[in-house]
Amino acid sequence: MVATQKRAVDFSRSAVSRYLQLATLFRRRIESGQWPLGSQIPTVDDLASECGVARATIRQALTLLEAEHLIERYRAKGTFVRRQPQEELWCEVGTDWSGLLRPNHTARIEILSDEPGIQLGAVPYPVGELAPAYRHLHRRHWRHGKPFLLTDVYIDERLRERISQEDVETKTALRLINDVPGLEIRDARQTLTIGTADVETAEALSLSLNAPVALVHRRAVDADGVCVLVAEGVYRGDVVRFDIKLR
Repeated sequence: MVATQKRAVDFSRSAVSRYLQLATLFRRRIESGQWPLGSQIPTVDDLASECGVARATIRQALTLLEAEHLIERYRAKGTFVRRQPQEELWCEVGTDWSGLLRPNHTARIEILSDEPGIQLGAVPYPVGELAPAYRHLHRRHWRHGKPFLLTDVYIDERLRERISQEDVETKTALRLINDVPGLEIRDARQTLTIGTADVETAEALSLSLNAPVALVHRRAVDADGVCVLVAEGVYRGDVVRFDIKLR
């Protein structure tokens, strides 16, 4: 059987820097088991030849993986897979109302900003009518000493007096709304999309630029049809898992 020549990846199809694209490609090889745990990966020269890029570009990509502790380099020995991204899957996110309300006692919430009277224009995945103004909470969630979730939470400003500061510092967005005295939630939606970390997100979540993230949009509507909650969350893609019950 004649061996077929592997085609070089066309990196010109994306505006993202080549070394970032390569880091994503190599990360996926580790995650999928193509480069098994403990194995030695191809040399810089081999990867440069395979991918059709300069050796310096390969080194830049490997430096990102080394910063994530996915690989380890040894002088005169080579580069080896140190761990797989799946090994840190410790953030489970429910996909139904009861699952999303389940408290995470090992997580800590950091308040980055708290702004009153914010008026929202068009929002993604709208449901219900927008409130006249919202309280905007910008928060970062931590677990095991690592940030794993960055959120922007908008709560109907008229609910401010019914939400304590302790609640703001300890409860997830949906639990904040669920626990408001006298508030009836008629409808709630969650939309999940997959993306990559921009500069600000990468810095806030200690990620490499262009690392995979999960974007979660949540909306809650009260009995009068008002959207009392608009929440946007960005989860680190290497630590989150969404469990979906099919039956």
